[in-house]
Amino acid sequence: MLSQLKKGAALNYIIIFLTNAVGLFLTPFILSHIGKEEYGIYTTIGALVGTISILDLGLNNTTIRFVAKYKAEDDKEKEENFLAITLIIYGLISSIIIISGLAFYGQIDSYFTKMTSEEISVAKTIFALLIFNLAISLPGNTFNGICYGYESFVFPKTIQIIRYILRSLVVVGVLLLGGKAISLVIIDTIFNIIIIAINAYYVFFKLNVRIKLHEFSAKYLKEIFGYSIWIFVFSFVGIIQWKVGHWILGRISVPEVLTIYGIGIMLGTYYGAFSSAISSVFLPRATKMTVGNASTEELTSMMIKIGRISFIILMYILGAFSLFGYQFVLLWVGGELGPTASREVWLIGLLIMIAYTLPLIQGFGNSILEAKNKLAFKAIIYLVFLITGAVLGAYLARSYGALGMIIGSLSGWIIVQNVMNFYYNNVIGLNIPRFFKELFNKTLPALLFVSALGYIITFIPGEGWINFVTKATCYSLVYFVVIYNLGIIGFEKQLFKDALNPFLNKMKLKW
Repeated sequence: MLSQLKKGAALNYIIIFLTNAVGLFLTPFILSHIGKEEYGIYTTIGALVGTISILDLGLNNTTIRFVAKYKAEDDKEKEENFLAITLIIYGLISSIIIISGLAFYGQIDSYFTKMTSEEISVAKTIFALLIFNLAISLPGNTFNGICYGYESFVFPKTIQIIRYILRSLVVVGVLLLGGKAISLVIIDTIFNIIIIAINAYYVFFKLNVRIKLHEFSAKYLKEIFGYSIWIFVFSFVGIIQWKVGHWILGRISVPEVLTIYGIGIMLGTYYGAFSSAISSVFLPRATKMTVGNASTEELTSMMIKIGRISFIILMYILGAFSLFGYQFVLLWVGGELGPTASREVWLIGLLIMIAYTLPLIQGFGNSILEAKNKLAFKAIIYLVFLITGAVLGAYLARSYGALGMIIGSLSGWIIVQNVMNFYYNNVIGLNIPRFFKELFNKTLPALLFVSALGYIITFIPGEGWINFVTKATCYSLVYFVVIYNLGIIGFEKQLFKDALNPFLNKMKLKW
C-alpha cells in the first residue's frame, strides 16, 4: 500500500505537470481561436454549473472514507450496502440537477445583462451540455472514490493522464478545424462517458467490488449524511471561494473582465494542485491512523512531514511567480489581453498564491478532520468569513473589477486560516507551534538567501521567451542547489534520493 501511496503522489505530479504545461499552452491557443469574449462566457458558465455540483452533498469524499473504513474492518456486506445506497442517492441527485438546470436555463438571458443576444445563445448551449455532463459525472465519480478508498491510486490516475493527453490533442484538432467553445464542452462530455465506463470495469472486475442492497433504513442514511453533511457545507464553501467571483462579475461586467478573472483564478488553482497532489492521497492513511487511535503528536509529525514537502515545492513556485510572473503572463496571453490586463491577471494569481499557501501546507489537517468526522467547525467558519469576503469583493468589484473581487475574497481566506490554527491546536490537539517551528527549520534562512539571489537574476537584460527561460532556469538551479544543501533535513534528502534511484539505476544499466 505504501507503494500505491508513493506512486499515487508521483502520478499526481505527472497529472499536475500535464495540466499546467498543456493548460499553459492551450489557454492562449484557445483564446486566439474562440476570442476573449467567448472564452469569458465558457469559463463563467463552467463556474455556474460548477456551483450546482455542490449537490454531490459530499458523497465522493464520504465514499473514500467509508470504503477505507469497511476495508480496514474487512466488512464486505456493509461496504456493498453502503455503495448501493450511495448510488440510489446519486440517482436522485442527478434528477435534481437536470430539473434545476432546466429551471435556470430560462433565466440565462435575464441574468447576464452585459451579453449580446449571440453571446446569450452560446451561453445557453454550453450550459445545457454542462448540465448533462454533471448529471452523469457525479455518480460516475463513485468509482474513483472506491479506488481511492482501496488505496488503489495507480489505475485511475493513469487513466486520467491518458485522458488528458488525448483530450488535449482532440481540442487542438477541433479548434484548428474551426471549432468554438461549444465544441470543447462536447469533447469533455464524450471523454467523461468513456472514462466512467473504464473505471467501472476496473472496480467490478479488478478490485472485485460488489454493490448490493442488503438493507435500506434510516440508520444508514443517518450515518452517511452525518458524515457527508459537513463535507457538503465545505464544498459549498469551496464554491464561494472559487466560483462566486464569476457569479458577481458575470452580473456586472463584460465578458473581457470575466476572462481576466478566470485566467487569474486558473493560475491560482494550478498553484494549489502542486500541494494537493501530496495531501489528496493521505485521507485513507489519516482514517487508518485515527481508527488506530494514533496520538496527536503522531498526527502532528505526519502533518509536519507532508507540510514541509509541500512548503518546499510551493515556495519554489511562489518565488518564481513573484519575480518573473508578470513577464510570463505578458508573453503568454499578453498578445490577446494587452499589458494592463496581463498585469491584472498576474496580480490576481499572485495574491491567490500568497493567501493559499498556509491552507495548502496544512492540507493533512483537513484529512485529519475528515477522518475524525470533525469538519463542522471549519465548514461553518469558512462559510461565514468567505461570504463576508465575497460581499466585500462585490463592493470592490464595482470600482476595481476583477482585482477588487479577488482582494475582497482573499480577506476572508486569511482570517479563517488564523482561526483554524487556533482550533487545530486547542481543540484537535495538534501541536501547531511545533508545526511552524519544524516547518521553518532550515527552510526559512535558505529561502531568504534564494530570494536575494532571485532578485539579482531579475536584472538579466532582455525580453521575450529566451530571456524568460534563461531567468527561470537560473532561478531553478539556484533554488534547488540552495534548498538541497541548506534547506532540507535528512528525511527529505532520502526521499529525493529514493525518487532519483530508479532513474540513476537505469542509466547505469544503459552505460
